[in-house]
Formats: sequence, C-alpha cells, structure tokens
Amino acid sequence: MTDEPLRLPAQSPAFPRSGQQDRKDLVQQATFYQMILLAMLHKSPVHQADLTATRGTLAKDRRNDYALKLQPGKACRQPRLPDYNRMSSPTPATISVSRKEEVTLRQLSPHAQEAAILEDILYVLMGFEGQYIRFAESYKPSVEKDRLAGPSFRILPGLDPSLRDLTVSVLKLATYYSAIEAFVEVQSREEFGATNHALCASIRKLLKDYLVLITQLENRLITNESFSLHILHLHTLPTNHMMFQVYTLAQEILKKNALLDEDLDDSVDDLDDVDNVLEQLREGGELAPGGMRKTICTGGNVLRLLTNRLSYMSGDPAARTLLQTLLRDASRPYMTMLNEWLHHGGIKDPHGEFLIKEQKSIKRERLEEDYTDEYWEKRYTIRDPDVPPQLEAVKAKVLLAGKYLNVVRECGGVDISTEVHDVPKSFDDHRFLDNINGAYAHANSSLLSLLLTTHALSARLQSMKHYFFLDHSDFFTYFLDLSASELKRPSKQVNVSKLQSLLDIVLRQPGSIAAQDPFKEDVKVQMNDVKLTKFLTTVVSVRGLDSDDLNDNASSIEKYRTPSIYAPSIIEEDSNMTGFEALEFKFSVPFPLSLVISSKTVLRYQILFRYLLSMRHLETLLLNTWEDHNKVLSWTHRSNNPRLEMFKRRAWTLRSRMLVFCQQFSYYCTAEVMEPNWRKLMERVNGCDTQNDQGPGPPKVSRTVDELMNDHVDFLDTCLKECMLMNARLLR
Repeated sequence: MTDEPLRLPAQSPAFPRSGQQDRKDLVQQATFYQMILLAMLHKSPVHQADLTATRGTLAKDRRNDYALKLQPGKACRQPRLPDYNRMSSPTPATISVSRKEEVTLRQLSPHAQEAAILEDILYVLMGFEGQYIRFAESYKPSVEKDRLAGPSFRILPGLDPSLRDLTVSVLKLATYYSAIEAFVEVQSREEFGATNHALCASIRKLLKDYLVLITQLENRLITNESFSLHILHLHTLPTNHMMFQVYTLAQEILKKNALLDEDLDDSVDDLDDVDNVLEQLREGGELAPGGMRKTICTGGNVLRLLTNRLSYMSGDPAARTLLQTLLRDASRPYMTMLNEWLHHGGIKDPHGEFLIKEQKSIKRERLEEDYTDEYWEKRYTIRDPDVPPQLEAVKAKVLLAGKYLNVVRECGGVDISTEVHDVPKSFDDHRFLDNINGAYAHANSSLLSLLLTTHALSARLQSMKHYFFLDHSDFFTYFLDLSASELKRPSKQVNVSKLQSLLDIVLRQPGSIAAQDPFKEDVKVQMNDVKLTKFLTTVVSVRGLDSDDLNDNASSIEKYRTPSIYAPSIIEEDSNMTGFEALEFKFSVPFPLSLVISSKTVLRYQILFRYLLSMRHLETLLLNTWEDHNKVLSWTHRSNNPRLEMFKRRAWTLRSRMLVFCQQFSYYCTAEVMEPNWRKLMERVNGCDTQNDQGPGPPKVSRTVDELMNDHVDFLDTCLKECMLMNARLLR
C-alpha cells in the first residue's frame, strides 16, 4: 500500500455528498484497510472478527450499489462505505445478494463485467464465494477430502470470453490457496509430528504474504481507475507459481497420508506397527480397536519428499529458493532431535518420526543373561524407510554415536550433560557432516576410554584366558585332583556347590597365579546337559553348512547357545555323561564390558574350554594307564605265551602313541592356534588405547567399539575353526 491518503471516486451528481461526509468515508475506508493489515500480521481473534464483519457489510453495500448502478433505467451512484456503528456480528463466509436484486452478466457491458468480476475475484482469492463466481456443484466445503483437494469454481454464464479466460487462469490461485489452507489445518494436528508442524508454520508465513498481496490488489482496485483484470493477472503470476509449488507438495504429502486418493502404501505397516503394539502391551497398555493405524508421512518421509521435489525443480530458481526455505524450516525440529541424540544420547521423539527407534521395554536391569543381543542390538534400531536422504550415507554413524553415549551416560564414566552450542540447525548448514563425524568420534573415544581404562578390558580378557584356555593352569590341575572323585560321577549327580567350594579354595591358594587375579570372584562352576561333540554336530549340520563357511557356523552357534540355559528342548540331554564331560565355567561380566564379552563370546570360550578339558582328561587317563602298565603284575610279568606278549606290546605302543598325539594336539591348539591369535587380538585392543590419545585438533576415528567387538568374535571363531571344531566330517 502506498503512503498517499485513500481517495474515493468522484460522486455522481445524482448523489450529492457534503465535504464532511466525504472525509468521514475516507477515514472509515482507511480504518478498514488498517484492520486488514493488522489482522494479517498479528492474527488477532478480535481483529479478525471485526474484519469479517466489516468485509461482509462492505460487500453487501457494494453489491447493492452495483445493482442500483447497473440496472437499466436506474440512477447510478458510486459505492458507499458502510457505517461501522451498525455492525454487530460477523456475517457468513458465503455472501450473496437477494435474488430480486441480482443483475446477470448478460445485462452488463464488458467494462461493467470486468468491474464486477474483479470484485468477485478478490473475495474468491480469499476463500469466499462471489456473486458471479461460485463453487462447483461437486465441491462440498463440509467434506475434508474436498477441502484438501481444493475447490473448483464455476462462472455464471454471460461473461465475455476474453475476460473468462483471464478469470479461469486467476481462479487456479484461489484453488491453491484454499487447498493449502486446509492442508495447514489438517497437518497441524498432534499426530502428524513436529516436522509437519514446522512445515505448516513455514507455509503460514507464505500465506500471510499472500493475504497482504490480496489486500494491496484491493487497494489498487479502489484507488486506481485504470486497474484491470489483465493487470491483476500479471501481479498474481509470481504468486501463482509459488502457490502451485506448495500445492503440489501438499498433495503429495496428503496422498502419502491416504487423506486424498487411495495410495499404494495405504496398508498397515506390519513390522513397525507390530513392534509398536508389542511395546504398548509390554508397558501395560491395552490394545485399542484402532491401535493398528495406517502409515503417516512424518519426519524423514516429509524431508525426503521435500528433497526429491527440490532436486526435480533445481532448474527453476524461484521454485528452488521456495523449496529450500521450506526444507530449512521443516528440518529444524528434526535437527534438534538429531543433535540431542548425537551429543547427549537421548531421544525426544514423542511422535515417532526420528530415524532412531527406541524400544523402551528393553532395559538394562532386565537383561542379566545378555546385554549385547538385546540392549545393544535391539533397544536402538534404525527406521530404514524414515531415513532422510541427507542422513542415508551416515545413518550407521548416527546410530552408533548415540549408542556409545548411552553406555557412557549409564555408567557415569564421562560427563555428557553439558549443553553443546554452535551446532547446525538445518541440513543445508556446511557444518552438517562435520557435526556428525565429530560427535561419532567423541562418543567412540569416550566409550573406548571407559572400557579400556576405567573397566580394564585388557586385564579382564587376560583373566579369561587363564580360566578358559588353561594358561598357567597350575590351579586347574590342583582343582581336578581335588574334585576327581566328584567329577567321575554322572553329571546329574554331581554336587555343583561342592565343586564351587573346591574351586574357591584353589583360587585362593597362596602362590597360585589365580590368587592375584582381581576377577577370580566372577568365575563360577556349572554343568552342561549335552556332550560337546553332539552339541557341535547339531550346530554345524543343522542347516547343512559347509565346513569352510565359518560365518554361518558362527551364527548357528549363536542360535543354539548353551542348551542348558537357552534351548533345552533343541538337543536331547545325555544321561550317561560324566562330570568331566559336563564341566564348564561361567564368567560374570558387568556392564559395559558385557558389550565386548557377551554371552555369544562366553559361549565360544566355553566350547574351547570343554575341548581343552576333554584332551586334558584324556591325557590324564592315558598317564594313569601308563602307571598301571608299570605297576600291575599282569602287565609287568613276562609271559611265555608269545601271542600275549605281542598283545601287551601293541597295547603299550597304542597307549604311547595316543599320549603323544594327545599332548601334541593339545600343544597345537594352545601354542599354535590360540596364543598367536591371542597376541593379535591384544595388539588390536591395546592399539585402541594408544590411538585414543590423540593430539590437539578435531577428533579422528582410528578404531571403533564395534570393530573391537568384531575383533573379539573373529578371534574366537578363528580358534574354533583352526582347532577343527567346525568341521562336520571330523565331528562325525
């Protein structure tokens, strides 16, 4: 609007007006437009109601004036502003003149038609019906689907063809505006999430600018006698293009939400929704009849649509600028959630739109057997369909950064409660990727420091080597001597409490290497229900696995675990097993060391321990046989029967060869397989500690916690394979 005072057209001689009345009308008209601008800029409910009342009364007076002016044989007068003192309540949105006062378009001259259509278009562009431009018969404002699709209009017959073409072109803008306004109303509901809310807030700013433009056009219509439909069309062309882009985007989102035409994704998202239902049931909630909801386009899906639309319209500067603005505003709440996850390990996602999904029912206190499989792998997962394109390449880093910080936060090893400032707020910030990489490096170094320094991972692994790989096993030899009478009994009759007491006595024996071990209290005795050979045969042959396929065999081990604890019905128990065959150690590991020394790895340690124990027991039996050969009279007395002497010689030779083979194979497993691989593992573990101490500058990731976990599992799998425990033909 210009700074010049508003002027009304000169009064017709048929309606003489006093100067005082003209000034009053000018003041009233100026007040009317001030109310419009205030309502558009401040969205005040009181002002909006007054504005509606003023607009309605003014429209009725103007149409009555047009009717009097344009009827044949009637005296003409100019439009008269209403008396604001007579306004009491808002009028309905659809305003029309009584039928007997209406003048058809055919009765008007082309110039009068243009004036009447201009008046109608301004109302239609703001979402109201006009006198000569009405909603189509198929459009029902009370139906939400029709409002979201946008109204179609019909022009009453009799309009000049040239004016009709321009009017139809301008009316597209009215359809866009009404549809976008309905879209903002619907998508601002609670269930559509913060990203949709931010997008709607950004669109509202555009709608404010649009309404200011309509106000300016109405001012031009009143103050400029040369203002025409063609000029209005030229003024609305840029806005029409802008509104078309927003309208197209809105229609895509609505189709994804199944609020318009039936979409291909209208079915229930089975996997994600079932997880949500189970989560609700675990938390004690009830499954409501409408609990299985349809997929809603929120969060990353909205940002994906905006990004794809931006790439399609990259050749259009105006559309590109508009979509970049919408993407920047819509991504702000998503970036807030991302920064909270990256720098604090927390998820503030009440609407389930973030790319990381949290299973709150999986808690650390409830996972005494295995932290890794549940707490680590299942509590935090990625919603792959909801990942924005900007995070597709770094989603694994985003997941791990938050996971690491969660572990650090729960253990209290590093203070991560401080607020992080100067972080990117949108995807187009040039620091976006640096922020993710820096947070990932910081979280990784914090957790590595917690594992290696605070919780002494290297010392814990060394302790496990003593107990499971029988390294410096003087204590274990003493334990076998003390418990031999108990271990000779059937496994079901073995007194585990007695064995545990004997083990505690041995571990506290002065001079033993175990006496100085700070983790000896974590070693417990337990009895397995299945023979080692039967267990390994079942694991290897359950899916017809080839002996060279180490990874699949390892996954089979994880499936079966230790039968006595995880799956007693999978493999039949052996009732004739002795205590020597069933004995195994259980090693308790506190969180967060259980991330590296998980039940998957402890199971592998137990398999190797039982294998070494079986060879140790076989060696003991062969040594006892040698003693019998040297002490028992029937073996030491030389007989005159050459066949009997030949049998003794063969038995001695077989016993000697078996003992040598057992000792050599035990040496091979420990010195040639386990020890070299153990050194490689410890080099990598200790390498993490040295590489973690970096100089000044941005943090760099040399080793990660996940790589450390994989190295540990790979070490054990390699030992299993090279000890020939994963070869189905040898096991048979």
